[in-house]
Amino acid sequence: MIEFFFDCSSPWTYLAFHNIQPLAKELGTEIVWRPILVGGIFNTVNPSVYAQREKPVPLKARYMKKDLQDWARSAGLAIKMPPTVFPVNSVKAMRGCIWLGKDMVPFATAVFEAYWGDDKDISQDSVLAEICGKVGIDEQKFFAGISEQAVKDQLKANTEEVVARGGFGSPTIFVNRIDMYFGNDRLPLIREALLRSKASAA
Repeated sequence: MIEFFFDCSSPWTYLAFHNIQPLAKELGTEIVWRPILVGGIFNTVNPSVYAQREKPVPLKARYMKKDLQDWARSAGLAIKMPPTVFPVNSVKAMRGCIWLGKDMVPFATAVFEAYWGDDKDISQDSVLAEICGKVGIDEQKFFAGISEQAVKDQLKANTEEVVARGGFGSPTIFVNRIDMYFGNDRLPLIREALLRSKASAA
């Protein structure tokens, strides 16, 4: 089993979200999608992210942009970095993922594409309404659903859980609940872990 803790406001998460799906399908492994708020993680255990944004190392920042575009090209995705609004408040989008449950993948995909591909502000109700229309979600039910206390509580609980299990950002990925990986570039290691798990179970 793969658990994928994610926030749509992260470009590396967009890459991993895209890339892990064919990997899981190839190996016959289920993905359990776990929406979180990465800002809540940064505030709790990883505030250095904010310091890096305020005072970036120019050479490292320049290379990171190139690295991101190299990975995006490899995945066949378009990513604008930084988007016009960055960082973005993704709380409504992530509550939407919680509300949709097992049906969240088309919506999450469209949120990623809207923000990272089309440079749209996913914190805005008008953008979320447009995404709902694109993927066939009733707009009124969506906005009512994301205001439910149970949905808000579950997003908070997921965020607290990933921190309690050792996570410090998005995406945080677990294989068989205890084997943690962070980031898109760890997918080759995740593949190896899944293959080892399958071999030991055979």
